[in-house]
Amino acid sequence: MLLAMDIGNTGITLGLFESDKLGPHWRLASDNERTSDEYGILITQLLARAGISTGDDGGVRGVAIASVAPALTDILARSCRDYLRVDPLVVDAGARTGIPLRYEDPKQIGADRVVNAVAVRILYKGPACIVDFGTATSFDALSADGEYLGGAIAPGIGVAADALFRRTAKLPRVDLRRPPSVIGRNTVNSLQSGLLYGYVGLVEGMVRRFRAELGPEMKTIGTGAMVELIAGETDVIDIVNPWLALEGLKIIFELNRS
Repeated sequence: MLLAMDIGNTGITLGLFESDKLGPHWRLASDNERTSDEYGILITQLLARAGISTGDDGGVRGVAIASVAPALTDILARSCRDYLRVDPLVVDAGARTGIPLRYEDPKQIGADRVVNAVAVRILYKGPACIVDFGTATSFDALSADGEYLGGAIAPGIGVAADALFRRTAKLPRVDLRRPPSVIGRNTVNSLQSGLLYGYVGLVEGMVRRFRAELGPEMKTIGTGAMVELIAGETDVIDIVNPWLALEGLKIIFELNRS
């Protein structure tokens, strides 16, 4: 059984694969203050709730990690070694990915963007635009031949909401949800409308521009913690897969086993 782990700046996604099927999966908050022991105990508790044993004879035989948070990478890798007795595969510039990277400097591509692209290349083919709603909102392009071409990065909706709250004296922090109408009748609904529909407009505009370069056959795949909220307000996202990075990690793990 494989444990796939996508470590972001604000969240950690974990999922278990038995053969090709994604089984139990979870989202955790990223916390640089947690020790490797704390993460190790948390992971073993999650696995125990899923009926998976740990240790030398445990059910987890492999771990694959993609991370954009270097400090957490080391902490979680140590947790895997100490609590699961598994030395994890960390996706970096030395890992085999099976995808041509047409970036000027491939080492600058975040591991999260690479694993997403690998998953789309295998599961959905190109040309494609991948929209990942995480700490940042990233747009990544895959050619018709399955090459990673590059993309665009914008602040994530949560980052924008937090910045607005911190930089203004009278605007409250609000839940990110669909307001009753686009025209807000109070401050909370006005903020929700601006954040939600503002990001919907961002996504629609960027997808349109990507399609102009990639061609009319381009499909758009949405992923990340906020994807279902955004996808519910627009028809430009063709495929919703919140756990896309985990699928990519499974594929890369299999490529690097031999």
